[in-house]
Amino acid sequence: MRTCWLVPGEGGGRRLPLAHAAAVVVGRGPETGITDRRCSRRQVQLKADCNKGYVTVKQIGVNPTSVDLVDVGKDEEVKMRPGQVLHIVNKLYPYTVQFAEESGKTVTEAEEKIQTEKRPCEDSSENDDIENVPRKAKKTEVVDTQGSSAELKLSKTSVSPQEGTSSKKEHLGHWSQGLKSSMQDPKMQVYKDEKTVVIKDKYPKARYHWLILPWESIPSLKAVTREHLGLLEHMHAVGEKMIDQCPARGSLEFRLGYHAIPSMSHLHLHVISQDFDSAALKTKKHWNSFTTEYFLNSQDVIEMVRSKGKVTVKDHASELLKLPLRCHICKQQLSTIPQLKEHLRKHWPK
Repeated sequence: MRTCWLVPGEGGGRRLPLAHAAAVVVGRGPETGITDRRCSRRQVQLKADCNKGYVTVKQIGVNPTSVDLVDVGKDEEVKMRPGQVLHIVNKLYPYTVQFAEESGKTVTEAEEKIQTEKRPCEDSSENDDIENVPRKAKKTEVVDTQGSSAELKLSKTSVSPQEGTSSKKEHLGHWSQGLKSSMQDPKMQVYKDEKTVVIKDKYPKARYHWLILPWESIPSLKAVTREHLGLLEHMHAVGEKMIDQCPARGSLEFRLGYHAIPSMSHLHLHVISQDFDSAALKTKKHWNSFTTEYFLNSQDVIEMVRSKGKVTVKDHASELLKLPLRCHICKQQLSTIPQLKEHLRKHWPK
């Protein structure tokens, strides 16, 4: 089995072993060398999954712990993978994680070798999103929605992604980073302009399911500020344009929104038809992530940023994913996903 290590940044303390499935609490003390009293002795709990290659990070202390500069939140949990940076408290004391294979090479080293042999892997069907960027800019974009012959012709001129993003290379080896590769893949792209790119969700949860992503590197809603208001409005406008030019717009309803706690790194707006007719919709988590308050309406997010300057997510939002299965139209409760899918047929357009 692989082993996991918590590795300090330059000038930090010593490497700390994280045993598989064991809860390890770190904070101020001799192990980390942190003496800052703003850091609790029990600041953050880490639990490594050496089989799946991630570490669950739970903030215990009062002051903020962050992953990739996004605050975790008191008693909240996030998954962290190699390539991401954990700051123990107040954006200070950086650490990364490494998984050592039996060969002695770290997972990161092994993946870098793979990157020279094939394209980065996409996210798994258990997650909600995807992405990649073209090497040459094209004048127009033509879209195949869900593999059909329907074309969406958008008038804006496309641009090379390098014009809208930093030249800094990012680690793309893990499924949580999949959007950063898919948004650069011409086969995934539906439309692009100077601010955004639209891609087809690799595992769509409905007949029509697109993701709108900014070229600007924004990890999640938690990183959004009032400075991003114009960008959010632009993303919404692009989503409405996608709906307007969809061949099924007359018969299907659509929603535009964000997941409260996204599984994929990089801000992305979902544009999804409300039929939920998809083989990729398999679990209660999938269903509830789009049909409960876990799915934040795009306009509500825009208004929140306009009035408060940031996006606030309700405490324990992840509990919404555990709610009973209910039809989003008539609210009837169903016991299983197959029963739910059969029931949804009653609401489809005749």
